[in-house]
Formats: sequence, structure tokens, C-alpha cells
Amino acid sequence: MINRVILVGRLTKAVELNSTPSGKNVCNFSLAVRRDKETTDFINCVAWNKTAEILSQYTSKGSLVAVEGRLQTRSYDSNGSTKYVTEVVCDGLTLCDSKPKEEEKAVPFEQYTTRKSAYSITDEELPF
Repeated sequence: MINRVILVGRLTKAVELNSTPSGKNVCNFSLAVRRDKETTDFINCVAWNKTAEILSQYTSKGSLVAVEGRLQTRSYDSNGSTKYVTEVVCDGLTLCDSKPKEEEKAVPFEQYTTRKSAYSITDEELPF
């Protein structure tokens, strides 16, 4: 069985880094992904540990990012009713925007990529 998701889109708001009681870093974010010229999907995502740190430190609202991960569903109780959530759990991240000039010398490019991907997407393949 295969459960693999690759998305390229823009962050809908600034990413906030949070910590679990056990000290793990986590961030939840939404990615705006163009389906076609007239439709955009807003995909809920979650990133953990180093991936979450990089997202919160080097991105802002509107940043173009590529995420790779798995689709996951979960449920929780809220005021007596069960809520269901479907999200992408990210285990890979590539920042696609240009780095600000002041960061070019300070931050090596390797820090912007959390996982080597076997997939490569050219600008011509992007729908927008």
C-alpha cells in the first residue's frame, strides 16, 4: 500500500511553532494549492521537529513551499460531538521562494531542505 502526498503551494498565514508537553516541536498550517486556473484547494498540514522549526523560522504568509508526506485522518471530541480531521503529515519540505539577501551568506541551502526527494518538479510542470 502507498500513502504519499506531494504538494506545492503557498502558506495561507504565518506558521506558529508550538511544543508538546513532552517537548516535541509541532506546527499546523494550511497550504493553498492550485487545482486548475480557477480553483484553489486549502490543504491542512502538520509538521514536527526540525521540519516545524524550519517552517516557522524561514517562512511567512504567502511563502511558496513544497511538502512531502502522508495523508492521515484522526478524530477528537468537542463539546460532546466527534470532529474528524484529514491532514498531510509532512516528513519532507523544500522552500521554493528566493532567500532574502541578508540570509544568503548566513544560512546554507541544505537547511532549507529537510529531505531528499526522488521527485523533481520544473517550473513548466506547475499549474500556476
